[in-house]
Amino acid sequence: MTAPSSRILSMDVLRGVGVMGILWMNITAFAQPQPAYFNPAVAGPLSGGDIAFWAVSFLLFDGKMRGLFALLFGASMLLLIDREEMRGRDGRRAQIVRAGWLFAFGLAHYLLLWWGDILMTYAIAGLAALLFVRREPLSLVKWAFLFFLLHFLLCTTFLASLYAWSHAAAAPGAAADIREGFVQFTAPYADPQSSAVQAEIATYRSGFDEIVRHHLAGYPGQWIWSFLFTALESLGFMLLGMAMLKAGFLTGRWSAEQYWRTARHCFLIGLPPMAALALWVILSRFAVLPALGSMMTWSFPFRIPLTVGWVALILWLLISREQSGTTAAIAAAGRMAFSNYLGTTLAMTAIFYGWGLGLFGQVRPAVLPLFVLGGWAVMLLWSSFWLKRFASGPLEWLWRSLASGKMQKIRRNI
Repeated sequence: MTAPSSRILSMDVLRGVGVMGILWMNITAFAQPQPAYFNPAVAGPLSGGDIAFWAVSFLLFDGKMRGLFALLFGASMLLLIDREEMRGRDGRRAQIVRAGWLFAFGLAHYLLLWWGDILMTYAIAGLAALLFVRREPLSLVKWAFLFFLLHFLLCTTFLASLYAWSHAAAAPGAAADIREGFVQFTAPYADPQSSAVQAEIATYRSGFDEIVRHHLAGYPGQWIWSFLFTALESLGFMLLGMAMLKAGFLTGRWSAEQYWRTARHCFLIGLPPMAALALWVILSRFAVLPALGSMMTWSFPFRIPLTVGWVALILWLLISREQSGTTAAIAAAGRMAFSNYLGTTLAMTAIFYGWGLGLFGQVRPAVLPLFVLGGWAVMLLWSSFWLKRFASGPLEWLWRSLASGKMQKIRRNI
């Protein structure tokens, strides 16, 4: 077990980069209909800038930032359990209670604000990860890759069923209901004028009450569907994060040369095939099956080394460069990652949903990075400002208070 610590700078910086990177990837889901997350063609005819934004997101952010967050979640579980046990308390029970409150936060997030919540998945996957906390790093890595394999097989099976359905629908003499069913299923992932896409745009340009009713109508069915395709991946990254913490990788105990070599190897392994997949999707003119398959399935094996590569690159920069004000600001954003994650949802839904500025479905993908950059600036500034006066973020404080059953101190000692 790792020894308890107050704050670990490397992990705070990684969390800060992670929560900023998640905003880059989630901005499409905030601003466009849900299928646009998988295929940008849903936003309408694509300009060169739109395609460039999609390619950068696909190569560098999609799945990697979510993986980074899950890595850190797994590592943080170990630190929490260690800290509780050093105080003579039951570390596993503390984590179970925290997971329960995390699920409650996630449920409120999903129903009141945004369909893309990941907190409920982390809460459940985190409970499964408790079964592995005593294992050695090599064992954790083996289990992580077993869950990665199961996730890949699940996605491959789903994609294979779509290809089989496509061939059956295209076959001469195919039954009308087979053709119609396939068209209805795939239309939202390709046709901006499909009834499903237009209905979603109308919903999210409406008022708060209508949006909440829409989320209630889709729960738990739509969430379960999402959970099935994220839980095994999340669990695998959590176990990998535990192994990396126990091996000293996440705490900055490796040399700069080791981090640089790891980053270089991981990006060399992951980026070329990802670039090939991106080129395939672009040359297909964002056909449904190549786009959906690349986002869900074919990119997954390469997202694993790229996630590790991101961690190694960030830590190499951290220990090989003199610490700066930027480093401190990113670390502050990481210390408040929970508040920043939910705060980002509140800010972006206020911009794009009908109860706010109502820009949903009206902003081109090429323009979305401007909203991301604005979000990053606010995140860095307000996190630093807040932590000069308070010991933790507002939602971190609330989560800890609820989990411990007593009000936690929040103001700094002056």
